[in-house]
Amino acid sequence: MRRVSAALIVAASVVWTAVLSAAQAPGGACQPTRADMLGPFYVEGAPERNSTGKGLAVEGVVRSTRECKPLAGAKLEWWSANAGGEYDDAHRATQVTDGNGRFRYVTDVPGKYPGRPVHLHVKVSATGHKPLVTQIYPKPGENSVGFDVVLQPQ
Repeated sequence: MRRVSAALIVAASVVWTAVLSAAQAPGGACQPTRADMLGPFYVEGAPERNSTGKGLAVEGVVRSTRECKPLAGAKLEWWSANAGGEYDDAHRATQVTDGNGRFRYVTDVPGKYPGRPVHLHVKVSATGHKPLVTQIYPKPGENSVGFDVVLQPQ
């Protein structure tokens, strides 16, 4: 009976250590961010800026699935419709994450594009990682969105 108990204790401690490690890892399990469609309005070479308006702030951290490490210098390219639901150059931006992989982007609340919910597009790339295109869908009345991005290594 003691051997079984000792084996159970060892097994339980291994499981508990794994649970604690996962809980302590920044960003939880660090699953890759789900890709979403590029859409027809992406334009390369948007100006470097952290703001294209006011009313909606998106902030978070870009991480790698490798140990959930933050990615300093990751590039984010933003584009969205203006308040009238039309895409324009005034709502395009490029920015780079800080030394801790953090970013903050402020823009106007996008207008509803016909046939789609309100959304912002972002393309995220970092050295040694696969580029990712995804979208953010703010809820009505929401003026701040937390959005961490997790990239997969190449």
